[in-house]
Amino acid sequence: MGYRSVMKPQIPSFVLGLLGAMVYAAAAAAAPPVDWAAFDDPARSTKLATAYPQVDRVMREFVARENVPGAAWGIVVDGRLAHLGTTGLRDVEGARPVQGDSVFRIASMTKSFTAMAILKLRDEGKLSLDDPAERYVPELGGLRYPTDDAPRITLRHLLTHAAGFPEDNPWGDQQLGISEQEFTQLMREGIPFSNPPGVAYEYSNYGFAILGRVIAAVSGIPYAQYIERELLRPLGMRSTTLEPGTVPASRLAQGYRWEDARWKREAQLPDGAFGAMGGMLTSLEDLGRYVGLLLAAFPPRDGADPGPVSRASLREMQQLWRARPATITRDSAGGTQLNAAGYGYGLRISQSCEFAHVVAHSGGLPGFGSQMRWLPEYGVGLIAFGNRTYTPWGDAFGPALAALKDSGGLQPRAVQPAAALLAARAEVNALVDVWDDAAALRLAADNLFLDRDQVRRRTEFTQLRAEVGACSDAGGWVSNENPLRGDWLLRCERGDLIASVTLAPIVPPRVQHLELRRAPAGGPKAPTTCP
Repeated sequence: MGYRSVMKPQIPSFVLGLLGAMVYAAAAAAAPPVDWAAFDDPARSTKLATAYPQVDRVMREFVARENVPGAAWGIVVDGRLAHLGTTGLRDVEGARPVQGDSVFRIASMTKSFTAMAILKLRDEGKLSLDDPAERYVPELGGLRYPTDDAPRITLRHLLTHAAGFPEDNPWGDQQLGISEQEFTQLMREGIPFSNPPGVAYEYSNYGFAILGRVIAAVSGIPYAQYIERELLRPLGMRSTTLEPGTVPASRLAQGYRWEDARWKREAQLPDGAFGAMGGMLTSLEDLGRYVGLLLAAFPPRDGADPGPVSRASLREMQQLWRARPATITRDSAGGTQLNAAGYGYGLRISQSCEFAHVVAHSGGLPGFGSQMRWLPEYGVGLIAFGNRTYTPWGDAFGPALAALKDSGGLQPRAVQPAAALLAARAEVNALVDVWDDAAALRLAADNLFLDRDQVRRRTEFTQLRAEVGACSDAGGWVSNENPLRGDWLLRCERGDLIASVTLAPIVPPRVQHLELRRAPAGGPKAPTTCP
């Protein structure tokens, strides 16, 4: 134990900078290539698979309890449909069972395809999200806004349900099949506002129908044709369509409502001018490909980006752009649950005490209810279809995710530390063992010893070292928030220590925050999103 003192070293700052750059460059050169998409546990997929039978039980019990005629569900892992299950009847009158390739209507889950198409056109330089919608849909130019200072509706407002239109779920369902001429007349007659644009979230099917009109205007072809050519075909989604009449009768799921203690068949709504808000039909295999594409956008990384939409734009879709008020609820066991949510682009984004980033969307039309939900940092998602009006899949997805978590395989992707952070960790470990003023100066950003001077920091390190004895790095991270920030554990003879480092936004990225403290009794606790 001890320290080597170099008080007031007469070393020019540019020399220290050069030395630091050499240290970090050497560390980066020695670091192995990073697999940004990798998970730490090689048995992860095997562990997750042990939960599939329990997920199947959860789904079948839910279907029986909710009087759903037939259902199909799947588990997406690392970009592929890893497991699927089915139960019940796709056609009650004909007693025809749901099969793995049955095609169900997914209703408002269509909105994410619409948003993806808008971003593709944006990436091609054909529009901007901040363009006024009336540039592409002239009928909106005659809208009477609720206040004189209201901004004109933009494409971004429409994508995030912030255009100010009133919530319209019951009404919107029945507009699905209207003609383009009827849609044009509706807009010419005006749209009432419940809020000025840009100030509040309010779910609007009307807004996404307008986005479908934008896609047609910008691309020069009908919405359904554009989606087929630019998204579905490149993704190999051969069973996905907006027109139920094109689905083979041997695969089409019929829709029902539960009424008077029996199932009553609902007519298949035709595709029409509101198709962009909720007209799509698909299969488990196809939707598994689609959810897999969105999951594969994470994490950001080098390498090929095959499309049909860039990974950066897919991640943009899955960020929170319009928040809703948070709520706190209590579960049946008395536990507290935070529910913070809002909307991305065509997708719902939420956060809970268990998962910091959840992406999802449900879909409901007369005769159908569906949901997709995934965890970008975990590489895992759930999808499900039911042929009962507004099948409430949320009641099943919670227990299904709990089963996957109990398997031990549902773990987040580890943040990969930058070479500079690994180098800083090694140098801090050396300072814990033997403090060296010159080494500390090479490590430090220019603020570090101004915030707390070098003598004080040296005293803290040497006193802790005297208390706990010799230390060694325990490996891993207590917390690794991003590649330039991390906490790690040091195992010592008479009690453990935690070291914390944050690197500065300079090149080379030296240490702007450094802390050494005793580890709590019972070991360090990983940070959580809720108290």
